[in-house]
Amino acid sequence: MWAAEEEERRPLLGPPPCQAYGSNRVFGRRWLVLGIFSLLGFMQGLVWNSWGPIQNSARRALGFTTPDISLLVLWGPIGFAPCFLFTWLMDTKGLRLTVVLAALLMSIGTLLRCIPINNLLIKRWLIHTGQLFNGLAGPVVVNAPPFLSTTWFAPDQRATATAIASLFNYFGGACAFLVGPLVVPAPNGTTPLLTGDLSQSNDSIKEHIQALLFAEFAVTVLLFAVVIAYFPSQPPLPPSIAAASQRLNYRTSICRLLGNFRFLMIASAFAMPLGILAGWTGVLDIIVTPLKVNQVDAGWIGFWSVIGGCVVGILCARFADFFRGILKLILLLLFSGATLSSAWFALTCFNSVTHLPITRVTLYTSCILTGVFIISSVPFFFELFVETVYPVPEGITCGFVTFLSNVFMGLLLLFLAFYHTDVSWLNWCLTASCMFSLVLILLFKESYDRLYLDVLVSV
Repeated sequence: MWAAEEEERRPLLGPPPCQAYGSNRVFGRRWLVLGIFSLLGFMQGLVWNSWGPIQNSARRALGFTTPDISLLVLWGPIGFAPCFLFTWLMDTKGLRLTVVLAALLMSIGTLLRCIPINNLLIKRWLIHTGQLFNGLAGPVVVNAPPFLSTTWFAPDQRATATAIASLFNYFGGACAFLVGPLVVPAPNGTTPLLTGDLSQSNDSIKEHIQALLFAEFAVTVLLFAVVIAYFPSQPPLPPSIAAASQRLNYRTSICRLLGNFRFLMIASAFAMPLGILAGWTGVLDIIVTPLKVNQVDAGWIGFWSVIGGCVVGILCARFADFFRGILKLILLLLFSGATLSSAWFALTCFNSVTHLPITRVTLYTSCILTGVFIISSVPFFFELFVETVYPVPEGITCGFVTFLSNVFMGLLLLFLAFYHTDVSWLNWCLTASCMFSLVLILLFKESYDRLYLDVLVSV
């Protein structure tokens, strides 16, 4: 499986050709593979969140309605419906096929969105279809990071690789808050940074939206070409014993996951707060409107939450690689912070009883810290999932928990459709989910079967 021609064993990125880890090796080209995958995840998140930051412009120029905007966002979670098909392909056919398929789906989706057509009804349907195709790539870019890190990286680099690959998708979604308003003018007479015209007609706004869609299509197609040109499924030699070991078959893996109470505990600890946070963030502007915080400020709160979560997650992952076997401790610290900050925000919004001061600083700080603590936990959960159920394949493991997370988000949005007059209950749902996860993590008995295999065999 790992045999290769001698010339194929030369790294793509210069000397030294490799670093030794016992009888295993890591190659310099692993950073190129990680970079390509991370950029693909970045673009998937950017395309998914294209419309939220420019929704007012889209309403005026393209005739979008509120249900249209909501559905454009929901195509992301809906794209997880065939999640287990993609994880099966990943675990059985390898990383290259699934990543190529994801890049192809994204290319088709961005192409459909930028087809120039004057009929607004057809244009809207093309955009919706394009968003669906982009959403279908989500199971790959979200679930593949632990598989990629195990396949290409040594044990003392896996957490860092998983953090970079998984959090770049969130980073792309956050950058949409900058890219969209930078290119597309708002309909109220304000102007993007790239133009100087203060009076923007519908045609002008439509042209800027079309330019944004073309730009996103061009970058996506370029990444697709790069993936086709070079994205191997695996290195010539495995970087660790775990990477070269045999995994369980698909049916056995599903039975092992469903019958592992410890895994179901930690999966619930991940899925509930992440799913509720996604729904909570989507209606944050509605939640903070009674507190006299406008939609723009709500968008910036979401932006800095994700950016902070990405930075903290990658830094903590590097720390976890130096001091292995502390994933539970890191998660306990993160969810202690998430519980306190979300409770702070909920109590502040309930100031008629608590009489806590409502200021821009307190709202920004509590909201951003909540997002930072929860989002930065994602790579550590992924690594702990894989360690807990090894040798179950990484794809099906992460696919199960992300599907569960989308179920929680869907249930939250369903309740929101019936109880939308006063949405302050969402704040307490988020706090309760963080507290519930904290208890589950505290009771969880951690094990590091994959890491133990690498260390034991190496010694």
